[in-house]
Amino acid sequence: MERDEELERILQRKLERMLRKTGGSSALRMESARKGVIELNSKDFDKFVANANAPVLVDFWAAWCAPCLAMAPIIEELARDYAGRVLFAKVNVDENPDVASRFGIMAIPTFILFKGGKPVDRMIGAAGREPLERMIKKWV
Repeated sequence: MERDEELERILQRKLERMLRKTGGSSALRMESARKGVIELNSKDFDKFVANANAPVLVDFWAAWCAPCLAMAPIIEELARDYAGRVLFAKVNVDENPDVASRFGIMAIPTFILFKGGKPVDRMIGAAGREPLERMIKKWV
């Protein structure tokens, strides 16, 4: 699926606006937003997920986790393919253990899909694109 440049610019501006609204503007977070995936932390997680006007797929990950790193390009690809219909976010469990604990994250990567601010589906492990996309399609 190809995206035109104007749509890409619009999506980029929307993501940057959302980051500013939630108080996030670090270079790392902006770089994540450029890839269509927003880096969330303990301070902005609830506000972002609750105020989202689309389903939100959250990737709970850690920098040392090889399966997490293997899934990162798949998440970025899905973010491009589902732009405007699903929001994609990441939460580093090492830096935000309170958020991970609240959602019972016991293994990573764990993917939780939120709709209307509430978790509606979950997938654990580096299952690849197809199972993750099936989960997304159930809620879009």
